[in-house]
This record gives sequence, structure tokens and C-alpha cells, in this order.
Amino acid sequence: MKVVDILRVKGNTLYTVQPDEPLGQAAQIMAEKDIGSLVVMEHGELVGMLTFREVLVCIVKNGGEIGKTLVRSAMDDCPMTCTPDTEIDEVRRMMLERHARYMPVMSQRMLMGVISFYDVAKAVVDSQNFENKMLKAYIRDWPAEEDAKDD
Repeated sequence: MKVVDILRVKGNTLYTVQPDEPLGQAAQIMAEKDIGSLVVMEHGELVGMLTFREVLVCIVKNGGEIGKTLVRSAMDDCPMTCTPDTEIDEVRRMMLERHARYMPVMSQRMLMGVISFYDVAKAVVDSQNFENKMLKAYIRDWPAEEDAKDD
């Protein structure tokens, strides 16, 4: 299974923010849309990733307030990315190594979407459930008469 399979099911809604926007405004968007991340874009290029983790770190550094902080100073400016053709097992390994919950999907220099660790886990579970159903159906349809003749 590949990342493109997750994007096909998930859809292509993307939420982005610019690096010079106030962090408070970005956090408000994340809360209103019930999303855990925003892709930071500048001049049509991916320049960072902002998740609630970065927002919380910034709030703690600022004594419990966001203040006038800009997205640029809180974002991860070197986010890990994958392509639509990346295998899900590789994405899972990458996300676990870096404790990443969100990963932008890039094709060339174009942002195709964002996948979350939840999306990856759901895809793996759905795939395993399908495989289990197929195996159970195969076992259930095992030709019993041939086994009885062999005995």
C-alpha cells in the first residue's frame, strides 16, 4: 500500500498558513477546523509545518501566552516529507523515528496533501481487516469432501 491510497480515501482538503501570520490566528484556525496541523507555505513553496506541539512549546516558552509570536518562529522549518509513491511501511517507520504525527506529501515541489499517523494506522488496520476477511472466506470454502477422501 502506498501514500496515494490514503490520499485517495482521505480527500484533498488542505489547510495552509503563511510564516508571517500571527501564531494565535493559526492556532485559532486549527481549533475551528479541528485539525492538528497546518502546512506553512510561502510563495507557493513548502517552508514548514505547524502542529499543536509547536504551538504548545511556544506558549510554554512565553510564560503561558502566544503574544505577538509569528508562525515562522514556532514552525518546524525542516519537516519530513514523503511522495504519493512512498510505501506505507516506510512512512510508518519515518514517523515513528521522528515522533512525527503529520507528514506533508509532495510530488516534485507540489503539495499533494498531508497524512497523519492516524491516517497511516487506519489504513494498516483496514488492510489487515480485509486480508483477515479474505483468509476466513478462503478457509470457510475449503473443499471438505477432498479431505475426507484422503483419510
